[in-house]
Amino acid sequence: MELTLEAVALFALKLVHEEDGGSPVLRDDPVMDGYEREVFGLLVRQGDLSGVLLKIDECVAQALGVVGGASTVLGRELERLADEAQQAATLQELNPPLEALKHYLKAIQ
Repeated sequence: MELTLEAVALFALKLVHEEDGGSPVLRDDPVMDGYEREVFGLLVRQGDLSGVLLKIDECVAQALGVVGGASTVLGRELERLADEAQQAATLQELNPPLEALKHYLKAIQ
């Protein structure tokens, strides 16, 4: 799960910080500070669902701004997928919506 969480953060932050012709955002980029696999791993090991959801929400909120907000087609779908993730009552329930969010962010970045 930590790898998927990190991928969601990475794809969201790529949308926000990468520019055409600029250097790509990588996992060890300073912008990923606080969204690294180890950070997510600690939250998962502690069973801190609210902490995980907060981290996801922070990244999605930034990405949502880049796609034009919730009033755009991309934004509505991003918000819908993020809302599904936020509805998870357990870390296990988070897996399917997290995978969907990851694939969507990867596709639009």
